[in-house]
Amino acid sequence: MAIPLQGSLFDVADDIRLARPLAEARRTELGSGAWIDVLPGWLSGSDLLFEALLTGVPWRAERMRIYDDEVTMPRLLAHYGEGDEPPHPALAAARDALDAHYATGPAERFRTLGLCLYRDGRDSVAWHGDRRGRGATQDTMVAILSLGEPRPLLLRPRGGGPARVRRPVGHGDLLVMGGSCQRTWDHSIPKTARAVGPRISVQFRPSGVG
Repeated sequence: MAIPLQGSLFDVADDIRLARPLAEARRTELGSGAWIDVLPGWLSGSDLLFEALLTGVPWRAERMRIYDDEVTMPRLLAHYGEGDEPPHPALAAARDALDAHYATGPAERFRTLGLCLYRDGRDSVAWHGDRRGRGATQDTMVAILSLGEPRPLLLRPRGGGPARVRRPVGHGDLLVMGGSCQRTWDHSIPKTARAVGPRISVQFRPSGVG
């Protein structure tokens, strides 16, 4: 798959590694028990990982039903379940680091990987929370590693209204949503008319969260 990426001037590493300790993440309390942690540049060599995933992951287009119509989702997807080998060793190392820092018990260890490829500004994800499974009733976490062109991740309280939080993420940035965030807040990646390059979002989730 050939999708041109404008590399970061600030990430010119020739290897892929975790560059910053998770203790440096900055937390924002959103209210109602929800919070996000943000750590820019968590992964060094992120453009190399982007290229490896772009060509090595079996990306697929999925269909969804909206009322009486079935439409193609505006992004490409891949999923690695419990027991599946991650598509790159760097993602296994990232998952282990997230477990060591965030997991308070076996149930909160990160078990699955979801990947989304946003090819350009026309690709997006609508407002939603990961409320299938345990996320509907329990506090939990979703960690997102962003690779490629930065795109703004927006958050707003569940129920509608304008975005309250806007965080551009890309080129190895990490954003973790925790506490009640999936139940009490929604998040999205909006479309944009600007000329933007591709982005890969890697979502680490505990078992039973989707």
